[in-house]
Amino acid sequence: MVTNNQNNQRRPRDNNRRDAREEREYDQTIVDISRVTRVMAGGKRMRFRACLVIGDHKGKVGAAVAKGADVTLAVNKALVKAKKNMVTVPMINETIPHQVLVKSGAARILLKPAPKGTGIIAGGAVRVVLDLAGVSNVVAKALGSKNKLNNVNAALKGLRKLKRIEPKVSNKQKESKKTEEVIKEKLESKS
Repeated sequence: MVTNNQNNQRRPRDNNRRDAREEREYDQTIVDISRVTRVMAGGKRMRFRACLVIGDHKGKVGAAVAKGADVTLAVNKALVKAKKNMVTVPMINETIPHQVLVKSGAARILLKPAPKGTGIIAGGAVRVVLDLAGVSNVVAKALGSKNKLNNVNAALKGLRKLKRIEPKVSNKQKESKKTEEVIKEKLESKS
């Protein structure tokens, strides 16, 4: 038989359980939340649509749009989708390797590399994507639509199009590397 005192005692907390205050692996920003309605027989059905961008500030970024019965459901669905649609951004000296012009829907986005210290010169949704990707110096211009969803998709498409370009090495640097290798080989052969 169990007494009331035994039922009311607190159980020790399980340390294996994930703590809600634990650090997230990705930062997230909600770009757009809108209320959408669908006309059904007998009235209108209201739902919420959330556009979410996630990134780790180290070269990985993703975005997604999802609908749900309330805002938190829509955001959670978008978070799961965004994790599946991650893009790895190639960067050189905290900027993108080359210029790219991308079109998605009616939105056209121009992304250009910028010298160190410039910062992120971009507006609205494109700025959020570049910031969460970890690109510190870039110039971007939205040339077409002002629609946030299309601009986010165009920015991600532009980041996917970027190619990894190795920095140029001068002939003097090549020669110095060769001499260093020769010296190392001689030292190793003597030992």
